[in-house]
Amino acid sequence: MKEILKTNFPDKKVLATGINEPTLSWIAEMDEVADQDYERALVIITDTANTPRIDDDRYSKGDFLIKIDHHPNDDAYGDLLLVDTTASSASEIVTDWALTVGLALSDAAARVLYNGIVGDTGRFLFPSTTAKTLHIAAKLREYDFDFSAMARRMDSFPFKIAKLQGYVFDNLEVDENGAARVVLTRKVLDNFNVTDAESSAIVGTPGHIDTVQSWAIFVEQPEGHYRVRLRSKSIVINEIAKRHDGGGHPLASGANSYSLEENDQIYQEIKDTVSHATH
Repeated sequence: MKEILKTNFPDKKVLATGINEPTLSWIAEMDEVADQDYERALVIITDTANTPRIDDDRYSKGDFLIKIDHHPNDDAYGDLLLVDTTASSASEIVTDWALTVGLALSDAAARVLYNGIVGDTGRFLFPSTTAKTLHIAAKLREYDFDFSAMARRMDSFPFKIAKLQGYVFDNLEVDENGAARVVLTRKVLDNFNVTDAESSAIVGTPGHIDTVQSWAIFVEQPEGHYRVRLRSKSIVINEIAKRHDGGGHPLASGANSYSLEENDQIYQEIKDTVSHATH
């Protein structure tokens, strides 16, 4: 979005704010944004389902707020909303909007938008991939960027993540119906020298097992509670996330757990959901 606005409105000051995630710095980095930059500003928030997930809490200080997202619109914040839950990604929505209204795309914009679509569709493998998704991705591929190098970078990860994957396979709990879970405590993360953000690289690991249908990865936070990453191959699990301070897509959601007992409760709900769907 930043690159599109810079290209089409060169007289405007366009900044991107948010947390700089080191593992994603090869895609783009955030700007330093001062408080005064929000004065009389148009603020656009993308790919963020609800306000607690917005990185910069100054977002409400601008003059006008736009939400662009593809998650279920349970938190309808903003003055103008462009939400399409049938889209594979916010990148698909932004690209479709830009092409529809006739805005120019730069090679740099096409590169990051294509990356967003590839990432959110799991290399075009997830059910959210539609004919429209592929059509828009094909349009982006007409621009000049090294998509092969990008794909290789997306598929690569540090050796410590490979070791953590081994831990997940060794410690994965799976019931007879294919409901699975693994818990990554602070001690485990420290032993592998992996941060909470870096641990997201293994969120799809249990799904490589043919008998696993739905799974949860519980990641202990410094404050003591657990970030819960929920994934499923075909069985809807986002209602479980909603019951535990979270939400998201039907097959890819996030929740929070505030005790070991709640961890067990969430896993039991996954087991019940999978059992009901498979019997």
